[in-house]
Amino acid sequence: MPAPRTVLLTGAAGGVGTLMRRLLPSYGYRLRLLDVVPIEDAEEGTEVVTADLADTGALRAAVRGTDAVLHLAGISLEADFPEILRANVEGTYHLYEAVRAEGVRRVVLASSNHAVGFTPRPAGDDPLVPVDTPHRPDTFYGLSKCFGEDLASLYWDRYGVETVSVRIGSLQPEPTDVRMLSVWLSPADGARLFHAALTAGDVGHTVVYGSSANTRLWWDLSSARALGYQPRDDAEAFAARLLAEQGEPDPARPEHAFLGGQFCTDPPRWGR
Repeated sequence: MPAPRTVLLTGAAGGVGTLMRRLLPSYGYRLRLLDVVPIEDAEEGTEVVTADLADTGALRAAVRGTDAVLHLAGISLEADFPEILRANVEGTYHLYEAVRAEGVRRVVLASSNHAVGFTPRPAGDDPLVPVDTPHRPDTFYGLSKCFGEDLASLYWDRYGVETVSVRIGSLQPEPTDVRMLSVWLSPADGARLFHAALTAGDVGHTVVYGSSANTRLWWDLSSARALGYQPRDDAEAFAARLLAEQGEPDPARPEHAFLGGQFCTDPPRWGR
């Protein structure tokens, strides 16, 4: 499909959203920004919508006239189930209903590696974790991402809404712990991946892992590369410093044995 002219970016005030609204315009996108939090530093002339995903009228108006949606909104850490249910489960449903009703044909959905967080980490000569590995969520947050992937599959099969579900690793300026040497997605590579997901043809419902070309990579990026994604960065540039500070992982410890890391034992909580 041709590059969309206008993309609705939900969660535009969040960490990943802020990075992407600065990087994606260079690919030719006109962004419409949506968040429940007012965005005070948007580029001049950028459309900004302040609304909750539960406001279905405002959400449908925000979707109207766009060519695609990059859905980053929601709770990005662990929280009590009612909070996750409202923001991540019901919020994503409301988004897909708005997309269906307005005839938008492409969504790029922020899934997460925590949808498969209790999958054992590969070691030694083990094969990379495939994208079709069964869901093994490590938290209510991870469970909500399983729901998002399955909802996207339903809307493709029933309504013809295409989705690329991106199981994002750690998308931030640089890795801050040893685990991130395997799952880091640099902001520049994040923009490359989202651009590929927005423009690839005939994706149906495709699930991809989202990380850079890390030397210590745990999962298979082949489905992402099939979209045209060509990662350029590698967390190994940060390895010597992080290993000197934190040491090598101990596979006998659960937080070092599974993909989800700390989310499998003592997950960081939203709002703390």
